[in-house]
Amino acid sequence: MRQIKAVLAGATVAAVAVALSACGSKDAGTGGGGGGAPSSVKIGFMGDLTGESAGIVVPPANGAQLAIEEYNATNPRTKIDLVKYDSQGNPTQAVPLAQKAVQTDKIVGLIGPAFSGESKNVGPILEEAKIPSISPSATNVDLAKNGWKYWHRVVANDGVQGPGLADFVARALKPKAAFVIDDKSTYGKGLADAVTATLKAGGVTPSTDSIDPAGSDFATTVNKVKAANPDVVFFGGYYSAAGKLLKQLRDGGVKTAKFVTGDGSLDKGLIDGAGAANAEGALIGCPCLIASTSTDPAAQKFSTDYKAKFNAEPAVYATEGFDAASVFIEAVKAGNTTPETINSYLKTVDYKGVSKEIKFQDNGEPTVNDVLVYQVKNGKITLVGNSKEATVG
Repeated sequence: MRQIKAVLAGATVAAVAVALSACGSKDAGTGGGGGGAPSSVKIGFMGDLTGESAGIVVPPANGAQLAIEEYNATNPRTKIDLVKYDSQGNPTQAVPLAQKAVQTDKIVGLIGPAFSGESKNVGPILEEAKIPSISPSATNVDLAKNGWKYWHRVVANDGVQGPGLADFVARALKPKAAFVIDDKSTYGKGLADAVTATLKAGGVTPSTDSIDPAGSDFATTVNKVKAANPDVVFFGGYYSAAGKLLKQLRDGGVKTAKFVTGDGSLDKGLIDGAGAANAEGALIGCPCLIASTSTDPAAQKFSTDYKAKFNAEPAVYATEGFDAASVFIEAVKAGNTTPETINSYLKTVDYKGVSKEIKFQDNGEPTVNDVLVYQVKNGKITLVGNSKEATVG
């Protein structure tokens, strides 16, 4: 977004300029001149808010909302309006939403998109419009290879998460045979490929297969897994399919193989879909912190505030949504109210978030890249520890 400047002279014109400045100060997203900061700016949030994977997107949306409401309650000079865009995780559907956000709503920044496929489609639109974005959850490796200057994320990519999980599997589970399954999505296949490559490098060559997450019968894949008799089954995909797959694996005779999956399945929907008995012991890796599982005081405070606001436990990526919003808030507090000045601020930010220290590399990747391991115990998701040192019984 460009700002129009004019050189005005004379007392009468000067008076007009003052009037225009006053009007401009109420225009969301103008900022940076004309007599003062705007009274408000718009920050967007984009992701699946009502679709089948909403369980891993509503939490970061709530986290972002909590951060912005807490900031606005301090009665700042420039408030932030959060505008939500429900893409339902559909990369095609995300495109017109991004265009509306840029052209009609005139956002100055975007939290999201939440998923990798929609991030791939929306990235060029935001780049052309020079709108900075921070994704709380998109992890595909290639997103950082586009040369985008306005794109950022606060989570480790699949090139970190996949090997981190595979190293954990090799060290903690010591499998002699493994089976890797993906859901053919940009996210799921990317994560599964990273796990496969790392396992191979460690001397275990897994069997592989893909499923259609929209399907209901995974018998063909279940039979392949049963025939391979693996010690570990890894799934790259989202919880809605993971739950169905895990149930069918257990019902189909794959009883003892450890089920391991990634951040897209870190939701109680995995347990609901598989059944508590089938899900027991499942391991889920994530470059994210679920605040309610942590003893850190900042995480505990966030968890308390989140539960008070939304009457729910802060689930996957809630803290990352809060931190992404907080970084935008810090930019605005520092007087940056246009997309380009906000983006310049993001290039130098060093902020202690709830989930981690938020600092970006030149390509928008985070500098902190820990992968945490969670496990289903007694029907609940519990924190095991950092993938580099976590052990399971």
